[in-house]
Amino acid sequence: MQFGLPKDPMLLLSVVNTKIRDYYHTLDALCEDMQVDKNTIVDTLKGIDYEYDESRHQFV
Repeated sequence: MQFGLPKDPMLLLSVVNTKIRDYYHTLDALCEDMQVDKNTIVDTLKGIDYEYDESRHQFV
């Protein structure tokens, strides 16, 4: 995939949750396909009080 993820945390949250729900089904799969660091996404979204829920496969 040629497109990067947004830098804005709220937009990142929306894009990541949508991509996980509709295309990738796990954060690991999204990160592998898009060649992005999982910790970067997790840390960015922790900054706006969202945590990745492994059982639900989404940030809540």
